[in-house]
Amino acid sequence: MPDIDLNTTVNTTLTLWSSLLTIIVSFALGIMISVTYIKTHVRGYYSQNFSLTLILIPSVIAVIILLVGSNVARAFSLAGAFSIARFRSTAGDPKDISYVFFSMAAGLACGVGLFGYAALFTILLCAFIVILCKIDFGAKKTCSKILKIIIPENMNYQGAFDDILKKYTTNYQLYKIKTTDLGTLFELVYTITMNSDKNEKEFIDELRCRNGNLSIVLSMDANTSDS
Repeated sequence: MPDIDLNTTVNTTLTLWSSLLTIIVSFALGIMISVTYIKTHVRGYYSQNFSLTLILIPSVIAVIILLVGSNVARAFSLAGAFSIARFRSTAGDPKDISYVFFSMAAGLACGVGLFGYAALFTILLCAFIVILCKIDFGAKKTCSKILKIIIPENMNYQGAFDDILKKYTTNYQLYKIKTTDLGTLFELVYTITMNSDKNEKEFIDELRCRNGNLSIVLSMDANTSDS
């Protein structure tokens, strides 16, 4: 008679009802996490695909934990399968990464059968996130902006706009210079903090007089600037 590997019989105690309960609870927690993500996202702008992914992640993780159980060989096989997958999406908001780990933790807790703890920490963390969002925790008092100025190639850009920038901003820094239009123009990129007492239109008008009425772009948020 062949030997029986006890590891292969670990998950035979799974029942249909316990599996359904695990999937339902993890799915419900995923919805709660996704709704929190939608309600607390900056300016109400969010990715629908990511919000749907947050709903599915807990259920997927829970099912994986159910199937793997305590089978070490199966766990290593699963790790090998995941190592083959390559994520090619661009890096997003760092907060989105925390939501992914949040969803995975909820699914892991459901997968091992700790439904009460999973629900408790999900509710608490969602509440904490909402509170932090409501009090605008970590928000800057002043808004950093991006200023892009096009100048002709024969213009010396070093200190060319310093007097205007000192007049209309509380802080500025030239952090990038590049050629454009086949090298016939220069693009200067500044990070600036506008003086709240100054008029932005007057600021741009003075810059236009200095750069020969070439293109000037003032982005409202430094985080939205083009690379």
